[in-house]
Amino acid sequence: MTSTTSDQKAVSCPLMAKPHRQRLVNKGGRSLMQGSAPGYRETWLGALRDMWGTWLALRWRWVVLAFCGSFLLHWLLFAVLWYLLARVNGDLDVPNHDTPPPGHVLCVKHVTGFSAAFSFALETQLTIGYGTMYPNADCPTAIALLALQMLLGLMLEAFITGAFVAKFSRSQKRCDGILFSPQAVVCEVRGRRCLMFRVCNLLPRPLVDVYVSAVLYEERGDHELHQTAMEFSVDNLGSRPCPLFLSPLTFFHPLTPSSSLNNAPTNQSHFELVVFLTASQESTGSGYHKRTSYLPDEIQYGSCFTRVTSLHGKGRNKTQSMRYFDMQPCPLTLPNTHTTDTHTLEKEHVVVQINGEGSDRVE
Repeated sequence: MTSTTSDQKAVSCPLMAKPHRQRLVNKGGRSLMQGSAPGYRETWLGALRDMWGTWLALRWRWVVLAFCGSFLLHWLLFAVLWYLLARVNGDLDVPNHDTPPPGHVLCVKHVTGFSAAFSFALETQLTIGYGTMYPNADCPTAIALLALQMLLGLMLEAFITGAFVAKFSRSQKRCDGILFSPQAVVCEVRGRRCLMFRVCNLLPRPLVDVYVSAVLYEERGDHELHQTAMEFSVDNLGSRPCPLFLSPLTFFHPLTPSSSLNNAPTNQSHFELVVFLTASQESTGSGYHKRTSYLPDEIQYGSCFTRVTSLHGKGRNKTQSMRYFDMQPCPLTLPNTHTTDTHTLEKEHVVVQINGEGSDRVE
């Protein structure tokens, strides 16, 4: 009897849990999609073609190691070149560089071994200039090698500096203070069934121009991935972004006959709702991007979020803010579908709650 009841609910409620599958995006927003595994050679060639993207994707421990290693290799390379120049020019055979033999032109004064050549390469790149070793203007090869080292060194410094700035300014770490509710809910709001999820902002900086969208990924019987866009808006702003990020925000999507979730096919094997949030920092205009996803078993059917108020003060933390996501039972009394004429469907909007309070008007 229990099995029959569960089967009937699964057919009448498209949001009921489906068998567990590999998700596309984890709860933290990281994409879990992986293409076909390329060979070892193709992997390295791809990394070299997109060196900037590869650098930004590295963890900080590897970035610091690459930073130190790149400069050490640069100094070591030119230390070898300066040593070879001194060897070819015969400077290593001169016993006293202060009084060279008549007719012998020193290329770099006081470079008498490899350690001195490495020290000279280091001093040249860092423009230390202790004054003991210096290139001779009468040796064109030394001047050309000096110019080459300075040019390559400046390029290396520019790349390293830009990469560090780019990693510090990435939006992934800046968005840790934006939290999505771990679960979405389906409940009744003013005479209609709605899919809801909640977002709160723990960042100490105000965010503006908040825009939320979603894509429904459906894996159907033909084993193909179907994508359907789902639009979200704040109160009666329509497609315009929310001007201020007031925490918490509860987003509604009415499950009307035209909704992709409401009309999900009964032979559908799996779906995932991926939610995207973009916002800007008021003082700097920096972009913030956060996303999460909801699987069928992460949508609570017949529940709603409790009404809460914003937590102010320095004591607000991530643990306290999880109170924003508390849920309570919300029995469903309305049928899953309802008739609406075409004129009404054109005027539908997705609604948002601010600080747990619903909008007084739904079009």
